[in-house]
Amino acid sequence: MVRRAAMTGSNLPGGTRTRTGAHPGAGYRAGVDALERLEAEVTRCRACPRLVAWREQVGREKKAAHRDETYWARPVPGFGDPAARLVIVGLAPAAHGANRTGRMFTGDRSGDFLFAALHRAGYANQPESVRAGDGLRLTDAWVTSPVKCAPPANKPTVAERDTCAPFLRRELALLERARVFLALGGFGYQGLARWFGVRPRPAFGHGVEAPIGDGRTILCSYHVSQQNTFTGRLTSQMLDDVLGRARELADAAEPAGRTR
Repeated sequence: MVRRAAMTGSNLPGGTRTRTGAHPGAGYRAGVDALERLEAEVTRCRACPRLVAWREQVGREKKAAHRDETYWARPVPGFGDPAARLVIVGLAPAAHGANRTGRMFTGDRSGDFLFAALHRAGYANQPESVRAGDGLRLTDAWVTSPVKCAPPANKPTVAERDTCAPFLRRELALLERARVFLALGGFGYQGLARWFGVRPRPAFGHGVEAPIGDGRTILCSYHVSQQNTFTGRLTSQMLDDVLGRARELADAAEPAGRTR
């Protein structure tokens, strides 16, 4: 897709291969097309007045370090490998990160922490996520959020979460090979548990696993926010361990005789 390739640098343009080296079939292409249509809807959305006002205000006023840049200042779609078995769900775009660059967890220290870990785990081809078009590609992983616009104080309201929920639900439904849903923080966990109807719902905590009941699993991690990583509440080793567990769960849930 031209816009996605240019603006978000995701894996969706043609030529994507599975781990076995086989070209994707017609079903895969149909899923990619559907994800592209969903992206177009997401990036045009203006349903939440408070979020629209805030994301655009941030884009005008900017951060001093980025005063010469043009901010994206629109809803930020998910990105990654459409055949991913691991889906990573955060909270919302950061005001001067994804709201600036147009790609989730890109251009801020939270993204630096996350993508370095994804690179170590073999999910990303490089440890940096600086800007759209920087060459980043994900394999077997997709990154998204329940709320697509940057919220004031990084705190969306319940109404804003619920207004945005259909986008996430459609996105998850289109990621048909997903087996593990890694929630970065309690907000993402609540959204996933609600969507999948997980009951009883285990209390959120780092490393907590919530089986969905069909071989798929919600896996929890503390969020990669600076507050957590700078204080040591979330360390690199802790995130590495969770990503290792995510791969174990995905491999165990893979249908017999089928590999990436």
